[in-house]
Amino acid sequence: MSLGNGFTLWFTGLSGAGKTTLAQEISRRLARQGVGHEVLDGDVVRTHLSKGLGFSREDRDTNIRRIGFVANLLTRHGIPVITAAISPYRATREEVRREIGYDRFVEVYVEAGLDTLVSRDVKGLYKKALAGEIPAFTGVSDPYEAPLNPSLTVNSERETVQESADRIWNFLLQRGLVAEKRELAAV
Repeated sequence: MSLGNGFTLWFTGLSGAGKTTLAQEISRRLARQGVGHEVLDGDVVRTHLSKGLGFSREDRDTNIRRIGFVANLLTRHGIPVITAAISPYRATREEVRREIGYDRFVEVYVEAGLDTLVSRDVKGLYKKALAGEIPAFTGVSDPYEAPLNPSLTVNSERETVQESADRIWNFLLQRGLVAEKRELAAV
């Protein structure tokens, strides 16, 4: 079942905020509805589509533009797309939003405080960045420009995954981008 209603659900936020976790939960919900869709995770895209890019501003923008290009192709052909990428710069996110279309682009800002992000970081990247061992680390030594007017903001410190996913799903329902699954009546 497809609604024929392509859209891009764009999760943005710092590393460890919960973007991928929420993307996976919304993906499960779409799958339960029988809605074909794609998930473009920032780490996976960097491995396969953006291999060789570094972490300069230009390279980060190129990576986000590539994700946006693929999301736009799928969206305009009626396929829902979920992206989970830090996407640190407002101007680049806005560029992608314009390309996809304001009516089909849903920006979800996943926020969490630095202390929480450090405590979640199993690789220790935040600690290294805070110690000056990693240059240009987003949110520490490189800027993250939080959205000024996201479609929705969720806070992974104060909300459970389920609570945030419910808010996102309800937003998608209200916008007519997803539909409640209708059970067939027993005959």
